[in-house]
Amino acid sequence: MINILRPIFELSVVIPGLLLAYFPVKSGLKQPPGKLALWQGPLVLSLCIGGGIFCWHFHISTAVVLILIVLIVVILYIKVLRISIWKSGTIALSVCALFACMNSLARAVNAVILIQRQAVQPQPWFCLWACVFYHGICWLATAAAYYPADHAARTMVEDDNFARTWYVFWILPLIFIVCNFFMIPRYQDTLYVGRVLQGYIVLGITLLILLICFYTVFLMMAASLNKNARLQRENQLLDMQQQRYENLKTAIEEARQARHDMRHHLNRISALAEEGDLEGLKTYLAQTVSRIPDLDMSFCENRAADSVIGYYCSLAKRENIPFCLQIDLPEKLTVDEIDMCLVFSNLLENALEASLRTAPDHRQIEVTAYVHGERLLLIEVKNAFDGVIKEKNEVFQSSKRKGSGIGIQSVRHIARKTGGASAFSYKDGIFLAKVMLRG
Repeated sequence: MINILRPIFELSVVIPGLLLAYFPVKSGLKQPPGKLALWQGPLVLSLCIGGGIFCWHFHISTAVVLILIVLIVVILYIKVLRISIWKSGTIALSVCALFACMNSLARAVNAVILIQRQAVQPQPWFCLWACVFYHGICWLATAAAYYPADHAARTMVEDDNFARTWYVFWILPLIFIVCNFFMIPRYQDTLYVGRVLQGYIVLGITLLILLICFYTVFLMMAASLNKNARLQRENQLLDMQQQRYENLKTAIEEARQARHDMRHHLNRISALAEEGDLEGLKTYLAQTVSRIPDLDMSFCENRAADSVIGYYCSLAKRENIPFCLQIDLPEKLTVDEIDMCLVFSNLLENALEASLRTAPDHRQIEVTAYVHGERLLLIEVKNAFDGVIKEKNEVFQSSKRKGSGIGIQSVRHIARKTGGASAFSYKDGIFLAKVMLRG
């Protein structure tokens, strides 16, 4: 009975590994965690038990079966996530690298136990106590990694500004996996020759420490980059507020000049009326009305939203794009203002770019935003487009470069992060974006 448990124990370390892989991607699940656990947990456990019995029956090493189970589990893991394959694949490799180091340590402990018992290893699996040690350190590693995986790593996964780093980071865990693979002696008895076992233990511990150090540095770098990205977004908002301030100054000056000239206009109108020159009066009134400045002093009470909307409104008017607004936002909001401004900026920038690629007589941008039930902010942006929308696997592709569009991805991420939702649709040359943010 114990001999059957040993290969099953070796294979079932996949379970804590899979659990660890899910910590950073909670917001990217296609299914609720409970529903996912109901079918994936028994499936993985069945694979481990079946694989262990297979290895026991044919008296073979668990290595090949473990690779097959890991491949199946990784495929299932990638399929149930909304995030890109670069992120999900890199996370899976990172967990495999960590557990490969654990495997090397368990192999060394197995050799130490056998030496103390002055026994040989007739089966190609760890002894029972080495299996217990293997499981113990794997579960301890999963528990210890929960906080950094659920916070620092999760923030890194959810941040679209960090996307390019995933294209190269996968190389690091792959190197550690390969190193641990080549550390495995071809013949188990090799570990008992001279000081090979001592060197194996030192090398295994060194690789584990190096891996943890690399992961720690990478997470610290990610936190720093995320902080810098947030500062850049805040600076962008300040630039928009400055631009809005300049526009308001210009509008106020134009209004002051208009008031100053009003007396002269009235005198001229009075003179034309006394002369009975009706045509001249009509012409003069038309000229005067055309010179009255179009003042957009304020769109809403919320200054942050007013700055962003005012900035893109001025850009739209510069390009003669009709810009219709229905904004009702109070001065204080329960939602994070930076998140709100990012949603407005991404949606309005996309709408502006799409309008510029559209025929002038079809251009339009409509923006609606209001608070519902005190804690929900509802935003809707509608714009015309040229009829070409690139979409792949429900992900909108960028029209400026190869790959997915970062703007819409960012909006979706912000909506999910706040507990809200987002929806994007297009029909008959009109693109419609609806976003709900929860405070």
